[in-house]
Amino acid sequence: MELIAAIEQGDAARDNEDWVHVSQDLVLVLDGATARTDTGCVHGVAWFVGQLGQAIVERTRQSSLPAAVAASIPYVAGLHPECDLSHPGTPSAAVGALRIRGGVAEYLVLGDVSVVLDTGDQARVITDDRVSLTASAERAEADRYPIGAAEKQAALLRMKQQELAARNSPGGYWVAETNPAAVDHALTGQTRLDYLRRFAVLSDGAARAVAAFNLYDWRGALDLMQAAGATELIRQVRAAEQSDPQGTRWPRNKCSDDATAVFGLING
Repeated sequence: MELIAAIEQGDAARDNEDWVHVSQDLVLVLDGATARTDTGCVHGVAWFVGQLGQAIVERTRQSSLPAAVAASIPYVAGLHPECDLSHPGTPSAAVGALRIRGGVAEYLVLGDVSVVLDTGDQARVITDDRVSLTASAERAEADRYPIGAAEKQAALLRMKQQELAARNSPGGYWVAETNPAAVDHALTGQTRLDYLRRFAVLSDGAARAVAAFNLYDWRGALDLMQAAGATELIRQVRAAEQSDPQGTRWPRNKCSDDATAVFGLING
């Protein structure tokens, strides 16, 4: 199996809140949720995703993907008991994983990381975009204003507050933070490896190439990464972002987002 990966922060002045692990038997991508409010945590989102990612990798050696993620959540909470983990803004992350074992590719998606599976006949995309269905009025209001405008920042704060109220609750959306029961709502499944031609795991910053900017469809994005690498996909995302720095063509919360892309070729 051939594997290529790229990760790039969206803003050089801020920590990268994506995290990635790539090995022959496990691809894991975490995408930390942007903190627009206080979090009650002195460590920050980048620290949280790094600790959670490492904990998941260690636990996948002995457990299923859901069990590994569920066990890692309280473990990381135990690493910073001095923080207010009951704070509504406590750090959280979306998780996307693909594990290869015994001729089977097993996947887990918790939040809006995307796992793309290409069997040759079709490219199947597994992602959970329930967060985008929350705070619809506040989201629409934020989209009215250019990036950098004071009105947009105020609208984004109101949007975030509504998102946090819906996080890890019935009728809302589910991500990794302090409650391991969130994993019960993850999207999981598996496919036989001999059916799988190639795959990708992308944070939403890299998935912008398809989901936001329509530069490619999913199969086209896989073709690009197979031919030119994951770095080229992110380069094209950055070019699109810079062509629309105020978000007037493609309304979005920030000009550039942290972006992670992993591509795997299994049966080429």
